[in-house]
Amino acid sequence: MSFRLSVTRPLLAVAVLGLFVSVATAQQSPTPTKVRGEIERVDGDSLAVKSRSGQDVKLQLQPDLRVAGIASSTLAEVKPGAFVGATTVPGPNGAHNAVEIHIFPESMRGTGEGSRAWDLGPNSTMTNATVDQSVTSTDGNTVKVKYKGGEKVISITPKTQIVTYVPAEKSDLKPGAKIIAFGKTLPDGSFQTSRIAVGQGGITPPM
Repeated sequence: MSFRLSVTRPLLAVAVLGLFVSVATAQQSPTPTKVRGEIERVDGDSLAVKSRSGQDVKLQLQPDLRVAGIASSTLAEVKPGAFVGATTVPGPNGAHNAVEIHIFPESMRGTGEGSRAWDLGPNSTMTNATVDQSVTSTDGNTVKVKYKGGEKVISITPKTQIVTYVPAEKSDLKPGAKIIAFGKTLPDGSFQTSRIAVGQGGITPPM
């Protein structure tokens, strides 16, 4: 996989690291502030976004903006020892069905470790943990993850999206791109952000 390197690799690594830290911070908050949607227009340091709920949102980009890409990955990468984040929803018989699994880079192992409520959907939960075991059976795929103070068996369904983080640039924030932005709402109703994850190759960030 190749990336556009208009800046040096170290700077790209720093940018992605900053985004990871922001995501982890948001995951630790019980009521994280996020905007999920599609960019409709770019006007300098302002983005017009149509949120997933159909609202028109104005995103104000901060000078310290960090952008990370979300790229497709595979179940084969969700292997023992990998540090992952998983958004799950309740399934039959107490199962934890994965809506998505995102794979963290090794440099971010331990970030936001634990399990907490999430706002992707009703009763959704975000769990950041290390994969302990991966099992394939006639009933489907499951992964057992462990984190400080607990563990969870996560069911992977045909609808589960598996992604990973990759470097990205501000130039990737263009009309049609799907994003998730972390920040705060301003008094005028606009949204201020310095951390954005943007889908690559038409992907919608699933977390």
